[in-house]
Amino acid sequence: MTFAINGKFTSQPITGVQRVAYELTRAMQMRATPGAEMEVYVPQDAMEPGTFLKQLRRFPWLRGTLWEQITLPIAARRTTLLNFCNTNPLFKRGQLVMVHDMAVYDMPQGFSKKFRLWYRLLFSMLPKMEPTILTVSEFSKARICHHLKVDASRVVVVPLGADHLDRVQSSPAVVQRLGLVKDGYCVIVGSLDPRKNLQAVLDAVERLAHLGDIKFVVVGGRNPRIFNSDKTAAPAESKQVVWAGFVSDGELKALYENAGCLIFPSLYEGFGLPPLEAMYCGCPVIASSLTSIPEACGNAAMYCDAHSPQDIAEKITLMMTDSEARQRYRSKGIAHAREYRWERSAERMLAILYGETSEPLAELAPSASAG
Repeated sequence: MTFAINGKFTSQPITGVQRVAYELTRAMQMRATPGAEMEVYVPQDAMEPGTFLKQLRRFPWLRGTLWEQITLPIAARRTTLLNFCNTNPLFKRGQLVMVHDMAVYDMPQGFSKKFRLWYRLLFSMLPKMEPTILTVSEFSKARICHHLKVDASRVVVVPLGADHLDRVQSSPAVVQRLGLVKDGYCVIVGSLDPRKNLQAVLDAVERLAHLGDIKFVVVGGRNPRIFNSDKTAAPAESKQVVWAGFVSDGELKALYENAGCLIFPSLYEGFGLPPLEAMYCGCPVIASSLTSIPEACGNAAMYCDAHSPQDIAEKITLMMTDSEARQRYRSKGIAHAREYRWERSAERMLAILYGETSEPLAELAPSASAG
């Protein structure tokens, strides 16, 4: 049996889903014999960092969804296709599909109508197509089984990694450019997707006048093609809030390395990679206690009530005024995040593909927390 990877993600900006696809592909190729790496089928508009992957095969006809639904199944008609980014060709036999979450069912109000309907159509077809379904947490596995009415034996959890940051060179100039000082600011990472719950942090900031020297740096932006922009938070007037917009990987790493903490009040996550990335860089984490986040963060994060700006404010006050607590969470976070490595993810994937394990498919999932 031969395999190929759906490389549509190489033509998209990197967010969490694309990061997983890129890192899984890279780690799997690194474990292969030189010259025998799994091929990646990519559209004509593939861009960095995807173009640095090995064994790329370009298929220039069409782009975007049309490329995935028409060009890709023709190109991959004799191979089993790996799809890492939620979507897959509807008219293709022999596939594995990674579904990161069921947010279009669990929190439909956060998405544009067009996006919501398209994803629900794709997901509703999965039980009939009978692919192997991959996902990123036990939480997402349970939601997939619930919404798609599939047996748990057909869904396997593949652990994610955080060590991609080893390849990122920190760009500390961003700290000076934004007028920040070490341990004198908090980072909030995520698009202005309502699920990220940015408004709760902005409401919490209004309760933090006693921390007047502390800045709150918001990294990310809005994508109205996906998210329901009517539900996203409006920019705040507070002088404590710094809107950084999109930053490079190097700039984000530097912000993590110098921050007093990351605030991650998300209402819904299939996994939640930013807290692990922050921990990996030595940044203490204040995180929501909802959905998959405790599964990913274990006992290495300080948890808050994501629905309570007051509780978020209290946790920020504790983290930013107690240097011993901050150092304790910094040390716990580093140790916890180091357990999440893409090499391990690749080992799981290859075991699934090539049957290099005697374990049933459903037992390949990792434990709930490495911490």
